[in-house]
Amino acid sequence: MRIDVSSQFDLIAQGMDELVPVLVDITAPHLDEAGADTRPPHTLQVVLDRSGSMGRGPLDVAKTALKDLVDRLRPDDNFGLVAFDDQVQVVVPAGPLTDKDTVKAAIASLDPGGTTNLSAGYLRGLQEAERVAKEAGATVLVVSDGHANRGVTDPEILGEKADQAFHRGITTSALGIGEGYDEHLLAALARGGRGNDGMAEHTDAAAQFIAAQVDGLLSQAAQAVSLLLRMESVVRGVELVNELPVTVTPDGVLIELGSLYSGETRTLTLVLDVPAGPLSGPVRLGELELSWAELPTLKQHTATVSLDTEVAPPSVAATRTADPRVATELVFQRAQQAKRRAAVALRNRNPQEALEELRRARDAVQAAAASAPTEMATDLDEELAILVALIRQTKSGNYSRSAKAALKRVGDASRSRGRQFAAGTGLDHHNWTSQPGASRPTPARHSKTPRRAWIDLAEAVRTLPLTPQDREPIAEAIAALLDGRPDFNASRFRRHALSTESRGRGTRTDHTPDSLF
Repeated sequence: MRIDVSSQFDLIAQGMDELVPVLVDITAPHLDEAGADTRPPHTLQVVLDRSGSMGRGPLDVAKTALKDLVDRLRPDDNFGLVAFDDQVQVVVPAGPLTDKDTVKAAIASLDPGGTTNLSAGYLRGLQEAERVAKEAGATVLVVSDGHANRGVTDPEILGEKADQAFHRGITTSALGIGEGYDEHLLAALARGGRGNDGMAEHTDAAAQFIAAQVDGLLSQAAQAVSLLLRMESVVRGVELVNELPVTVTPDGVLIELGSLYSGETRTLTLVLDVPAGPLSGPVRLGELELSWAELPTLKQHTATVSLDTEVAPPSVAATRTADPRVATELVFQRAQQAKRRAAVALRNRNPQEALEELRRARDAVQAAAASAPTEMATDLDEELAILVALIRQTKSGNYSRSAKAALKRVGDASRSRGRQFAAGTGLDHHNWTSQPGASRPTPARHSKTPRRAWIDLAEAVRTLPLTPQDREPIAEAIAALLDGRPDFNASRFRRHALSTESRGRGTRTDHTPDSLF
């Protein structure tokens, strides 16, 4: 494991209060270094919503994905399946996959049922996972398309249960399918459980997310990863801008990251509050201690790095130059915070507050784009388009959809920021998250960002002087060519490329391109 630290400024002003942004990059070893061939058995417990609404397609997609998932696990891996509607059913008791055909037949036998008691299903899934999990821990994957309307429905309570399970070695990931799921509840489970947070509007994305959970399990290089910040007396406080659990301990501030995959890099953003007072010269602000359990041996390791800066007279500090990567990342993470606050405001039926949050974030991202490093330009371009689309969607009055869209990227962009997978891990080509920067073309390879180019393509097709029937094969052909590209939503491309207000030639609609994809 490697830990690297970058500060926004290489010095701070003497006699002045300073907020010091710091980026922390944590890089996991590659899979061969972690002993992938001798990995310990994994435990994967699935908690599947089988309520009536899942019967319109999502349940069949989930069942197919789970059967494929079973084929990819080893016979000594543990697998379990709990299904829930208003009742809870242990479809596959958690245990080794010694008879995969029987397990797949049990999965295939599931039919849709009644209402949604998610809490009962989740708690039963935790019990099954704990029953068989060994030192390597377990992962619980919750899949649902609806609002929990039975049992415990408070996101805070269920998030706390997930947090407690994490400290017993169980990670929780959650996937919402369609547009009817409770985004706040599922996000709370993933946040508390330090797992992945997926929101799939379409069934193909749901299948990719489920498949990717096995990729993650099979490529884990480290578990129980945590970062302890020990602050010196010259530091008044610290803010972790990412959405990760923080615990104040006698030794310092503890940040828990969960598991890291082979070769991935995770990025955290800290802001240190340094009051006026230090004398000129070098000063230590604190120390970061990274702890993790190496796989497959589960051997414990630690690595430390110091946080140092230079105190200079204000006249000298006034000439300092900001590190553009640190400054850009801080703006990006502030935008994630704004989107979560906007989602809460929309849930509370306060669209004006949500719009204010989104507009401030939009303006900040737009201003940061001018000085953003080349490698981060794609992230800011996409973030700006998302914020513009959210503003328009909120103004249209569709608050539920806007809240889901606001949260769609926040989990990965905040908790797993910087997650980029090495080629050959099985994760380098997946697009099951909205993770910025991972597996995407860079501006160096494309003069336009992919998102902007696809929007322009849709606009060009729909303004051709052709009838909708004539445009359809063109839109279909372009969509087919691009359907495998990350972040490309083929169905929305087709819909926009073919949309008109009437059957007339070249008629435009008020469906603005920034609201696409």
